[in-house]
Amino acid sequence: MTAIKLSELASRVGAELVGDGDHIVETVGSIDDATASQVTFLTNSRYVDTLKTTQAGVVILKPADAENFKGNQLLSDNPYLTYALVAQLLDSTPAVANSISQQAHIDASAKVASSANIAAFAVVSKGAQIAEHCQIGANCFIGENVVIGQGSKLYPNSVIYHDVVLGKNCIIHSGAVVGSDGFGYAPDQGRWIKIPQVGTVIIEDEVEIGANTAIDRGAIHNTVIKAGVKIDNLVHIAHNVSLGENTALAAGTKIAGSTKVGERCTFAGCVAVNGHIEIGDDVHFTGTSMVTTSFKNAGVYSSGIPAVANKDWRKNTARLRKIDILYDKVKQLEAELKNLQQ
Repeated sequence: MTAIKLSELASRVGAELVGDGDHIVETVGSIDDATASQVTFLTNSRYVDTLKTTQAGVVILKPADAENFKGNQLLSDNPYLTYALVAQLLDSTPAVANSISQQAHIDASAKVASSANIAAFAVVSKGAQIAEHCQIGANCFIGENVVIGQGSKLYPNSVIYHDVVLGKNCIIHSGAVVGSDGFGYAPDQGRWIKIPQVGTVIIEDEVEIGANTAIDRGAIHNTVIKAGVKIDNLVHIAHNVSLGENTALAAGTKIAGSTKVGERCTFAGCVAVNGHIEIGDDVHFTGTSMVTTSFKNAGVYSSGIPAVANKDWRKNTARLRKIDILYDKVKQLEAELKNLQQ
């Protein structure tokens, strides 16, 4: 647990302190049940009444809300961002490895920085390179010639296949697999003939990959995940996909092969994206959207059908099956109306 004075905390996150600079906080908490040793925040003025009852040691607020709270304040134009910075400083998540365990298997040809930590039963294969301050959790597998950049963290049971390149300060959560074979087969009279996947995966700096996510290696060219991309749990990225900087994918999203995604895009839960299409910068898809064609213009797009009562769904589905008949009938009526108007 980290203890810090409010004066130092304000300085380190770039917020204006109003109140007791010597007050010490240790963790973050929700505005409803935070204690005197905790930091909380308010982002929506509609909930300003919660300031009357909170027991938090300090509240991160917009300057416009400052008059509504009499306790210690950290004033910020973006309280949620300031809260994120505070939470990082007070983060008590334990390290995934604190030393190089004698029970880790590290090939003699691998290059492991002196400040790197590798937990028990991790495997570091031939020619791999692990940079300074990396943390490799228990039972991780690092394939041949993998490069892992400075400060990156692999949680237990994550797998990095051969030749994958991981940038600085990346986070790979448990169960994630990076560099598995893409889905490449040639049909031969009812059989499938496997096509070796000879590309790799290039992951740039500050990328986070969620638990049980799979990122396939390229078939010939590489799969590329640009800097700052955030990928949730249970996401699948197929071979030769390119994700632009600071794009974010929520859980269950699937992107088929050779699709190119621009910068700062967001994919809500369970979005399905066709292969060989292009998504431009600042494109946002709402949950369960099915993306079957390119979207090159910035904007918000949707296609998922909201759930309704089963009896209504059955009725609507029955009607949908007759849409061709309805279409033909409308065209007939239009023609008859046109004839009557002549």
